[in-house]
Amino acid sequence: MAATKPEGAVEVAHGHEIKHVDPAAEPSVEWGWHGTFPRATRIAGWVCALAMFGMLIGNHRGWVEDAWLIAIGSGMIIALLWDQARSRTPWRR
Repeated sequence: MAATKPEGAVEVAHGHEIKHVDPAAEPSVEWGWHGTFPRATRIAGWVCALAMFGMLIGNHRGWVEDAWLIAIGSGMIIALLWDQARSRTPWRR
């Protein structure tokens, strides 16, 4: 028995499975975009991390700003490297 799709639903293929997605619940499915930008997100992350270290050059007097910039920039780099390693070794069941 074939599954009936709701009126106005759009078929979305994921691998071999076809799901019927209601455009009222997810409006972007009507025009085909239904995802993320992982490469652009990683590039933006690296640019922001480098910008943190670039802000170390300046006319500030205290070292507190430097400590925060180094900590945040290092944290961003650690998160980017963790994301890169995680994307290369996907979860397996």
